Amino acid sequence: MELKKYLQKIKLNKPQIIAIVIGLLTVILSLIFLRGTDIFYFILGIALIIALLPFFFSLILKTNAIKEKERMFLEFARDLVENVKAGTPISKSILNVRKKDYGKLNPYIDKLANQIALGIPVNTALETFARDINDITITRAVTIIGEAEKAGGEIDDILEAVAKSVSQVERLKKERSAAMYTLMVQGYIIFFIFIIIMLVMQFKILPIATGLGEGFGSGTEGIPGFNMGIGEKGAVATAEELTRPFLWLLITQGFFAGLVIGKLAEGKIKSGLKHSFVLIALAVLIFTGAKAFLG
Repeated sequence: MELKKYLQKIKLNKPQIIAIVIGLLTVILSLIFLRGTDIFYFILGIALIIALLPFFFSLILKTNAIKEKERMFLEFARDLVENVKAGTPISKSILNVRKKDYGKLNPYIDKLANQIALGIPVNTALETFARDINDITITRAVTIIGEAEKAGGEIDDILEAVAKSVSQVERLKKERSAAMYTLMVQGYIIFFIFIIIMLVMQFKILPIATGLGEGFGSGTEGIPGFNMGIGEKGAVATAEELTRPFLWLLITQGFFAGLVIGKLAEGKIKSGLKHSFVLIALAVLIFTGAKAFLG
């Protein structure tokens, strides 16, 4: 039941549906015409990337939208401070500042102002405003403003303190992002080195190792599992058999490395999904491409 409810919440837009259809058609055509060839896995990787690409861009757009909302909320809070300090009640101040352009925040501010104009209490309207935006930083700031308005007192000082707090949070996020940029770059470099190691293992080391195993194999009859054997007595694993897990190893490494990079750079594991997509896409294309065109 929970899975069914989760699937019902997922709404696919037109680009996502088109990308999935193209990806499925590519997989079907590959199965018909290229199955059993080295290039099959390369085309399969491209099909998977095509199917997931719109979701990747959607995630980036959502992340950028959240950042813009937080930035515009800071401007909104500062404008409220100016109006309230001039002696205007907070409800009237919200109606006054709604005329300004706050980018992605405009629809939420218009709804907030409309609710206040209809006579809905400011605290209730602010709660709805925070719930609609669904951002931790904004929710905390709006909750403080709402409680201050309900309790009365020096609302202008509280608004100014909230604006300073949001500004400080934004500055700390930028400082952390700048400080972690080097670590993010290092994460990508380490992953590329890991891919290179896998390719060297596949094309240089394992062929030599299996060749040596075959050379010694004639004199080791009856010894189970000798010479990297798998299965029957004296059977020697081929380079192809030994490199099969490499791609899954790269995908697993890319997924978790991306999550770590996102957590370090932006403080959220969810933000690491876009890094995971990039790393996995690069790993699949490089590894399967090398196998198809160099193997």
